[in-house]
Amino acid sequence: MELIYKGKTKDVYKNDEGNIVMKFKDDVTGVDGVFDPGANQVALTIEGVGKEDLRVSKFFFEKLNEKNIPTHYISSNVEENAMTVREAKVFGKGLEVICRYKAVGSFIRRYGLYAKEGMDLPGYVEITLKDDERNDPLITKDALIILDIINEKEYEEIIQLTKAISEVIREELAEKDLTLFDIKLEFGKLDNGEIVLIDELSGGNMRVYKNETYIEPMKIGEFLF
Repeated sequence: MELIYKGKTKDVYKNDEGNIVMKFKDDVTGVDGVFDPGANQVALTIEGVGKEDLRVSKFFFEKLNEKNIPTHYISSNVEENAMTVREAKVFGKGLEVICRYKAVGSFIRRYGLYAKEGMDLPGYVEITLKDDERNDPLITKDALIILDIINEKEYEEIIQLTKAISEVIREELAEKDLTLFDIKLEFGKLDNGEIVLIDELSGGNMRVYKNETYIEPMKIGEFLF
């Protein structure tokens, strides 16, 4: 396979069929040696985290594909920590789309004058730029269009897809008595112009609680399987 690039938590290859193969690694992001899925640099290595991330991603991608929600997912080989996906082009240099059901984290840091910690949110969606240098800034719909990152039709489609995908995942977690507080998604476009969910759907992409207890990303699979 041809190596496309080496990432912080995944290495990406192109196979002979022209599809993309993502190899999940045991490296995780964090600060000062402490695991933090929202951080922008690798902090430590945790044995088995790559396989666990792939198992959870496989579970959710297959659920979405069953519901005919467009994703880049084709198949997984858990033993080889590999996920095969269709090639998709990101918007700009990459966007992160967050769907929030509870007011926590950066939402409270920004809007704490009005919001209360843990208050319910109606599947509120916001978009940030993937930009390590500027700490992944929040961006508005108008700015996305002005900067020619996406157009209005693409924006509306991404918002609707985000809500649909997040609801499927929230319901799956609820069946295991888990509560989804928020989730981070990424989207891209196939050669035919179709917008699809890309990247991974692991525990590190979501904030999950059981009653009042935070469930660490590595532990979510224990409830699903």
